[in-house]
Formats: sequence, structure tokens, C-alpha cells
Amino acid sequence: MGGVLTADKLQASYSRPTVLDEVMVSFSRINLGTRLGSSSTAAKAKAGSGRIPVHRVRRSELSKTRTSLAQTDLSLADSNQFIGGQHFMVLLDTGSSDLWVVSSDCTTLDCSGVPKYEQTPSLSLTDVPFHLTYLMGNVTGLVGSDTVTVGEFQVSSQIFAMANATGGLGLSGAGNSGILGLAFPAEASIADTVGRTLLENLFSALNDTSKRFFAFKLGRDEDDSSFTVGELDSIYANSTDDLTHTPVYAPHGSLYDYWKLPLQSLTINGTSFELSKSRVKGAAAPIAVLDTGTTLALGPTQDVARFWESVGGARQTDRGWEVPCNRAVVVGLVLGQGSSQKEYVLDPADVSWKEGSVDGGWCLGGVQGNDGVFAADWLLGDTFLRNVYVTHHAAIDSKPPAIGLRGLTDPAAALAAFVNDRGADTSPPANVSSHAPQSNTLSGGDICGIATAGGFVAGVMLAVLFYTFLKLCRRRRRHY
Repeated sequence: MGGVLTADKLQASYSRPTVLDEVMVSFSRINLGTRLGSSSTAAKAKAGSGRIPVHRVRRSELSKTRTSLAQTDLSLADSNQFIGGQHFMVLLDTGSSDLWVVSSDCTTLDCSGVPKYEQTPSLSLTDVPFHLTYLMGNVTGLVGSDTVTVGEFQVSSQIFAMANATGGLGLSGAGNSGILGLAFPAEASIADTVGRTLLENLFSALNDTSKRFFAFKLGRDEDDSSFTVGELDSIYANSTDDLTHTPVYAPHGSLYDYWKLPLQSLTINGTSFELSKSRVKGAAAPIAVLDTGTTLALGPTQDVARFWESVGGARQTDRGWEVPCNRAVVVGLVLGQGSSQKEYVLDPADVSWKEGSVDGGWCLGGVQGNDGVFAADWLLGDTFLRNVYVTHHAAIDSKPPAIGLRGLTDPAAALAAFVNDRGADTSPPANVSSHAPQSNTLSGGDICGIATAGGFVAGVMLAVLFYTFLKLCRRRRRHY
């Protein structure tokens, strides 16, 4: 989650705009689950049960910043999820893997005024501690299990954490009681020896392995958002063939952690904009994480500064890059690799982000600088995700996990609507600095290449010296 990212995972250090777009779901009343570690831990689902209704709700900002930001924000919520017979609102986050909710033992100011989990007779409580340190806060508690229902999916003995202390997460302002993580199990703080993640158990309910995916569309209005498990929303796609699929990126020999894919380049008004070399070891192109918990698109500060210089008219302030609210520019992101490489266009309203608050005609930029993401080069948050329909597929047999994308923004229509709403942009057109400057910093690939080449050269030199030595010895022998 951007703004609320685990410091020991994605390591995002972006701290200026803290108002976040977040996907929320909620948990309501059901029967309680079986005991922890029981072999009956399983997910059950009714036919056609993958559709989980969601809608947009508003919330206050997470925390105070140097510059006052908007007092409301975007979220998704629904009323058809449950934990242990109790109703909760939680953040739906593709940038983390654990499920946790605040417990009745949480008395910190941060968790005041939100529904709290009350221990019940059927709760299986362990002595396993739970702790996460986030960029702007932390959570501490204990691990237990209970029955969890998401839509029509019911998981018995689902492992989750009960937070007895939280700080700096702004739960009371947001109105949510925890987080439902949808990243890969490798990133779960609750060890797999204790129990499987909720996403793993949801997928296990789908006997048809081709349906082991979840999909979402982040909406702009109250009722145009979508979240489904095991099926597509026909409003956005009728078949998985309607989307372009790219295998999730993971370095050779590494476990999958986040929903990553290559980001080849950007475009500004149709002109290509190169990106700096990836800092991810072995990556041929910059790597991007799709993260519903991050509001904006976050990238290396050098690239972002050149991006806004190319857009023109932008300024850098204490809260980040700002741009005139009527600056009309069409930005695209070229994602994927090989045959899956494709451009996805952003609505100009996501580049000049008016919902991030207005400062005398200046809007917060939808792209901001961040050099603290070590698991990837870019985080693509909601200013990107609102423009696409996304599917997240589990690994099946010999096929790796994959991300499916379908662009939903028509650039001409979006630009016309933007100008009609914001007014004409009379500033000079964008002057795109297409080529990324040569960096003095060596990437992981550069270092490996130099080491390999150096070893080859050294080997050749040693071989030549050895051959010359032998030849000289032979000549000397002839003289004797």
C-alpha cells in the first residue's frame, strides 16, 4: 500500500501526499469457524458467487502533512463480507498479503471509533505475535483463526491477525478496521506454517483452475467500481481473451512477491519518453508494481523530474509536483513484454489530479518521485488503475502467475471532457525530453555484465600469458 506501505517490503519512502485512494470491503455477521490448524480449513462458494458488489465511499485524509490536503478521498466498500460473526470495513490491498482487523483490546487513538473484533467462544487464538511497520504507521497484535466470508465465499479456520495496537494509520479517519491483502504468500507476515492467506483459500474453492483469478475496476463515481473473484465483470470484458496478459515478473530463482510487470516507457501526447535503467537485478526494463493501496504513480525522481519538465508548466513544492489544473496532456504507459507490450492511456484528470486538492489553480500531479522502492522501480496506483480493467491470475500447472490488462480510457474523449471541465489550456505544448540521460550508477545487470566480461578478459589475458611463457621456455630449450 502506498502511504501505508510496509517499510520492510516495498520500502516506499514517498511521504508528501498522504491522501490515498483505497479499495475497501467490509465484513458482516455469519456463523463462527472451526479451530486453528484443522484439516477442515477450506473455502466454499456458491455457483456464480464471484461478484462482490462495491461502491465508492469518502473518507478523511490518513495523517497530517506539511500542506493541508483534501478532507475526503476515494474508497470502495461493500456489505457482504464477514469475520467471526462481526461486520468490518477493511482496505483491499494488492500491495500486501495479510488479513488483519483491530481487536477490542486496541485502545490507541488511531483505532478509536471504528468497529473492533470481539473474541468469541469459537475463536482459535494462538501465541503467535503479529507486527508490521508501515511507512506511516504500525500494527501489533496476535494471530488467530475464525470463519471468514467474502461475498458468497466462506473460509473456515481462516488465519488472520487481531491488532491490539495501531499507530499512524488513520483508521479512525478512514472508517476502516483493517487490511485484506491480495499479494503473494511470500510477502505475508503470518508464516505459511501457521496458515494460508485468504487469497490462497479463495482460489482453492475454484476447482476450475482457469478461474483462479480476481479482477477489479476502480471507479470514478460511487457505483462504477467492480471486484470479482473467479469471474469477469461483463461490463468491462466478456472473455479473458479481451485482456492482454503478461507473466508476473520475478527474478530468476526468486519467489513471486507483488503483482509486477515490465514498464517499457511512457508517452506524452504520443511522443515516446524513455525511462532510466531498472535497478532491479536482472530486469531488462523498469519493473512496475500494480498497487491498489497507492494513490498515485510513483517513480524514480530523475525520471519524474524530466517527465514534468517535458509536460511543462509544473512546479515542485513541499507536497510534491504540482501542475496547473487545466494543463491538458495525454500520458500513456507502455507495459508488458514481447507480444504483450501495449500502451495504456491515462485520463488527463489523473495527470492533473484535482481530487488531491487545489492550491490556487494548481493541482497535485498524478505522477510523483520516489527513490525508495527497492522491490521495483515504479508503483502504479489508482491514478493508473482507474484507466484499466485488471485481472490477477494464480499460477496454473506450468504457467506462471499473470496480469491481464484492458485499457478503458479513450484518449480523445477523455481529453475533450477534461477541457470542457477545466477550461482551455493556453500554455505552450509539451516539449518532450525523450531520451533518458546516461546514469553514472551501475544497475545490477551492468555489474553482472561487467563482472562476466571482466572474467572473460582476465581469462583471455591469463591464457595468452601462459601460452607466451610456454613458447619462451621452448625457445630457450632450443638454445641449450
